[in-house]
Amino acid sequence: MINKLKGKRIALISTVPYFMVSQLSSQIQCFASLGMHVTVITSSGEELSELPKDDHIRVMIIDIPRKLNPLSDFVALLKLMHIFNTESFDILHSFTPKAGLLCAIAGWAARIPLRFHTFTGQPWVTRKGLMRSVMRFSDRLIVQLMRHCYADSRSQCDFLIAEGIGNANELSVMGHGSLGGVDTQRFSSEHWSEKMKCECKRNVGVDKVSFIFTYIGRITVDKGISELLDAFEGLKIACPQAHLLLIGPVDDGKDVLERAERQENVHCLGYQETPECFLSITDVLCLPSYREGFGTVVIEAAAMGVPCIGTKIPGLIDAIDDGMTGMLVPVKDSEALYKGMCRLMNDENLCKKMGEAARTRVVNLYDAKIVHSEWVSEYVRWM
Repeated sequence: MINKLKGKRIALISTVPYFMVSQLSSQIQCFASLGMHVTVITSSGEELSELPKDDHIRVMIIDIPRKLNPLSDFVALLKLMHIFNTESFDILHSFTPKAGLLCAIAGWAARIPLRFHTFTGQPWVTRKGLMRSVMRFSDRLIVQLMRHCYADSRSQCDFLIAEGIGNANELSVMGHGSLGGVDTQRFSSEHWSEKMKCECKRNVGVDKVSFIFTYIGRITVDKGISELLDAFEGLKIACPQAHLLLIGPVDDGKDVLERAERQENVHCLGYQETPECFLSITDVLCLPSYREGFGTVVIEAAAMGVPCIGTKIPGLIDAIDDGMTGMLVPVKDSEALYKGMCRLMNDENLCKKMGEAARTRVVNLYDAKIVHSEWVSEYVRWM
């Protein structure tokens, strides 16, 4: 079955280079190891240097703005159409909204046989008025022009169907969800000795005796950073040994970043190539997003035995088993987030129990080898 993919040409497209590295790196390597010719198409970014090095992998840079920019969008569309018409791809698979729309149009025009898109959270959920309608129409057009579309979690898929973006024949979920699963060998607490953890804490500027909350992802308002800082500010008063690590590139969250940098015991670390290092010293992951895809960082933390406090939104309600591997709180509710953080910080046994359950769940459902095998089988099925 796998031999059917050898020599096939696949294009993986995203607006954000950080996304390609953090979400799809191991999957790209898997496809290359099967003899597929993998072309990664995305905007420029220093993160791309971290993609696997392989003769079957190449990177093509097309700057696709995340925000609406008619001129730049049109230029990107023309470039994609040129590439798709000259490269003879067998498969194109897009991720992120803008890349999905442009690839749907360009891929359809170039008559690429297998055109797929994966939805990883809908930006229009937090929008109102005309912009919401336009963005919803964009997602609907993606579904119409692609051969098939996927959601990265069951709740995302159900939401899209309920909203009329697609039907059950046009949208589906692979396995139990997620994009590429998680490398449970790389993300394992067994690789981190106490000496290594102490060194990591020292580099961050954290005391040996402390309780560490961590956020990993883009620094942007929609990720709930303001609510997280509100909750931590109250927590810090009650518990001086608490620390908060903010890890990830700044998107449109410059104001919240400046606020975080002024707040005591909050450590703004920017983008990090080895998030597992910081997860090794983390007690609880916090992801209070307004909207989210499946939440890969949740299962990466879970693989390290770290429970997560997230919001009750499509995507995260699949990644977190509420009460078992973490806790779910209402969106934009800093008080509920504060109470959840207090509860786990003050109950060491509960925190440990949730972390152990999280690791077991990831190994059984979301190991990268399992997820990669599912995608390989899916591509072969379509062929």
